[in-house]
Amino acid sequence: QEVVPAIGCTEPVCVALCVARAKEKLGTEPDAITVRLSKNIYKNAMAVGIPNTGMTGLPIAIALGATIGRSELGLEVLRDTTPEAVAYAKDYMARVPISLEVLENAPDVLYVRVEVEKVLRVLKVASVQKASATIMGEHTHFVDKASVDRVSNECRSSVEPILSEQSELTLREVFDFAMQAEVEPLRFLLEGAEMNIAAAEYAFKHKCGHCLGQILAKQENSIFEQILAYTSGACDARMSGAMVPVMSNSGSGNQGISCSVPVLLYARHIKASEEQTLRALALSNLTVIYIKQSLGRLSALCGCVVAATGSACGITYLKGGNYEEVTYAVKNMIANISGMICDGAKPGCALKVTSGVATAVIAASLAMEHSYPEATEGIIDEDIDRTIHNLTRIGHDGMRQTDELILDIMTHKQ
Repeated sequence: QEVVPAIGCTEPVCVALCVARAKEKLGTEPDAITVRLSKNIYKNAMAVGIPNTGMTGLPIAIALGATIGRSELGLEVLRDTTPEAVAYAKDYMARVPISLEVLENAPDVLYVRVEVEKVLRVLKVASVQKASATIMGEHTHFVDKASVDRVSNECRSSVEPILSEQSELTLREVFDFAMQAEVEPLRFLLEGAEMNIAAAEYAFKHKCGHCLGQILAKQENSIFEQILAYTSGACDARMSGAMVPVMSNSGSGNQGISCSVPVLLYARHIKASEEQTLRALALSNLTVIYIKQSLGRLSALCGCVVAATGSACGITYLKGGNYEEVTYAVKNMIANISGMICDGAKPGCALKVTSGVATAVIAASLAMEHSYPEATEGIIDEDIDRTIHNLTRIGHDGMRQTDELILDIMTHKQ
């Protein structure tokens, strides 16, 4: 459910998906489109490249959703973007009014509401046909108006767990599942990691974003430098709008990249068995899902912190670590980069992704030497799950004003 393919940054793709569903309900291309969305969706869609368009931002994503988008494709809704489709979408943008409104008090931090209209003329009589669609809580989760109203009345926030119908996980449960689950059902994780490796290899051959992956790939070829180059390269490709799929985690392609690429590369480096590789990937991916349960989909805390923590766990296991060492790796991560802010999706995300996975490698190495911060230090607690929830409380509750200030700065640049 949480590890699925995506093409392009998931926030503008989420908006395009919602537009596509509204268009399908209308039954034809709209003559007018109104999009209302939460601040966090807007923040992550302002500066990111839209696949195969050479353009950034929401207007082209909305136009593509209205013209070639197919909602059954989910986070791959823009898969059919061709040069011809882009040219048509640009013409569509020029002649069809598209209204965009950022809501001050959206029902959820992940919220998109699309309303579309079509003017029908029979003889000399005109009538307006309308349709709408709403996504809330998760990037592909469509809800009806009654659900939105109920949530608004309850003043819900995204602290509600992603897997809301299940009891909240613990790191012990995550570790035991990764070590004991049947191997065959985990194989899709390896396929997803290889997909993300392929995205990096695309970036090595093309100008993508700030070319961080390309630049790092030219350095010495240690496993540490390979991890940095491939992880940043995959992010370069995705954030610049390359038409390459990546395997996401918890609604984020960058999180999927950060928790899979380092683990797979390290597994290859030590010539781990396929079973070891799959279990390491399961541990990494599920650690991210667990932390995101209480952090929420979108926050002022950079998701790379969470995703790199997953990688630290996977690499620790591959180094021969057990549950005890994995908890040390998590504490090392939380004591180190827990203050990294999210200031929107953009090519510069590759810098944060690289910092996160570099820290993950260090955290794993320290954990294997039983070097980690004690409970007397900062937000670290003796109990690993309380330590994790200290982090997510800060990211979800404590950084709300930070989120507002970040958006204010981003939207008022001179």
